[in-house]
Amino acid sequence: MASEGATSGGSLEDRISKPTEAKPDEDQAKASFTDGASETLNGSKLQEPEYDVEVKLSDLQADPNNPLYSVKSFDELGLDPRIVQGIVALGFRKPSKIQERALPLLMANPPTNMIGQSQSGTGKTAAFVLNILSRLKLDTPEDQKTPQALILAPSRELARQIGGVVKEIGRFLDGLEVAMAVPTEGKRPPRLEASVVVGTPGTVTDLLKKRIFIANKLKVLVLDEADNMLDQQGLGDQCIRVKGMLPKNIQLVLFSATFTPQIREYAAKFAPNANEISLKQEELTVEGIKQFYLDCADDKEKYNVLVKFYGLLTVGSSIIFVQTRQTAAEIERRMVAEGHTVASLTGGVEGSKRDQVIDDFREGRAKVLITTNVLSRGIDVSTVSMVINYDIPELHTPGQGRKADPQTYLHRIGRTGRFGRVGVAVSFVSSREEWQMLMDISKYFDTHIEALQTDDWDELEKKIKKTIKNPRSRADYTSTAQ
Repeated sequence: MASEGATSGGSLEDRISKPTEAKPDEDQAKASFTDGASETLNGSKLQEPEYDVEVKLSDLQADPNNPLYSVKSFDELGLDPRIVQGIVALGFRKPSKIQERALPLLMANPPTNMIGQSQSGTGKTAAFVLNILSRLKLDTPEDQKTPQALILAPSRELARQIGGVVKEIGRFLDGLEVAMAVPTEGKRPPRLEASVVVGTPGTVTDLLKKRIFIANKLKVLVLDEADNMLDQQGLGDQCIRVKGMLPKNIQLVLFSATFTPQIREYAAKFAPNANEISLKQEELTVEGIKQFYLDCADDKEKYNVLVKFYGLLTVGSSIIFVQTRQTAAEIERRMVAEGHTVASLTGGVEGSKRDQVIDDFREGRAKVLITTNVLSRGIDVSTVSMVINYDIPELHTPGQGRKADPQTYLHRIGRTGRFGRVGVAVSFVSSREEWQMLMDISKYFDTHIEALQTDDWDELEKKIKKTIKNPRSRADYTSTAQ
C-alpha cells in the first residue's frame, strides 16, 4: 500500500501545474455539530466569535447584491429538507459567519472552486459537507454505490472524524453510504461502494491505482487542512496524483485554518479560478487560551516536571505534544512504569489500534494522550483543558539551524480552549535555543506567554487549576474582533 508520505521529484509548484495521470472499513466515529465529534463523544459546540469574513470572487462580475451572496438561514439555500433536518438536529439553528458567505458560493451552479481559510470551531466542516450532500444523486441503488464526492484529510483520525460528520448531517438521506479510505490491516473489498469517500491521500492513491475506487463519477474533491496537505512534500505529491486521476471538471474545495502566502499560491494553482473566503489575518490568533512556559534545566528535569504535572493533566483531558515518535514512546514507557495512566498515538501506531486510542481518549477512558503533530490539526475533543508542548514545534530547514514553527504551535494549542471554554497551554523549554524559539512564536502572534515558577509547586498548581475552572468570558473569545 502507498505510504501516506511518499515523495517524488520536482518542485511542488511544478507538480501542481503538471499533475500526473491513474466494502469500506466500519467507522465508529460519530458526528459533529461543529468541526469534530458529536456531543455524546465530547465534541465542542459552536459558539463562534464575532469576526469579519473577507471574500474574493473569481468572477469580477459577481454581484454582491445578489440575494444569495450571503444567507442568514439554511432555508435560503434551497437544500433538501432532509439535509436541513440533519444539520438542525446537530444544533445548527442558522449558518455561522463563514457558512453565510461560503455556502452560496460553494453551492452555486455551475460549481466553482473554493479556497477557504477559517479557524477550527467555525463550522467549516459542516460547510463543505452540506455542499457535498446537496450535490449527491441517490435515486437508485447504483447511484448510492457510486462515489460522487471525495474528502482528503492528512490523518486517519481526522478522516474518521469527518466521516462521522457526513453520516450525521446526512442521517435522514435514504441510501447515503460513507466509505473510509484509510490504511487497514484487513483485506480490501473488490470495489469501494459508497456515494461519499473520506480518506488519506496515500491510501486513496493506492485504491485508485488498483481500480478499487472508481472515480469517473466524482463531482467534488475537498482537501481539509489544505495547507498541511500541500506543504508536506509527500502529501502534496499524493494530492496532486489523486487530482490527476479524477474527472477534469470536478469542483475543488480547499479549507484550512492557516495558509502561508507561498502555500496560498500553490493552492491557487491546485484549484484554479477559485473563490477565496477567509477570516481577516489579525483574527487568526491564539487569544482565549492562557499560555505559560516552564524553564527546565535539561531533558531530565523536563520529564520530572511532566510527572509532577500529572495531577493537573487529569483535571480534564490533556494532550502532550512531542517532536518524535521515539520521545512519545519513551515518555509513555516511563510514566506507565511509574503507575500513571497515559496513552500514546503517533504515526507509528497502525490501524485499529489508532482508532481504539483516539476513541478511548474521546470517551474519557484515557485522560492523558501523548502524540506527535499527527494530532495537531482538526481533532475536536471538548474535554481537553490543557495542552503541553513538551517539545517546542520547529521547522525543519536544512542548514538554517532550529527555527520555531508558529503555525504548528497555533494548531497544537487550538486542541484546547474550544469556543466558550477555558484552555491552558504550557510549553517546556530546556535550553536558550528553545526559549528563543518560544519567544519568536510569542512575537509572531503578538501574544504574551507567561513564565511559571517551579519553586512553589502548590502555588503553581493553584494558579493552573483556577485558570482551568474559571468559565471564559465572552470578552475572552471576542477580543480579536475589537
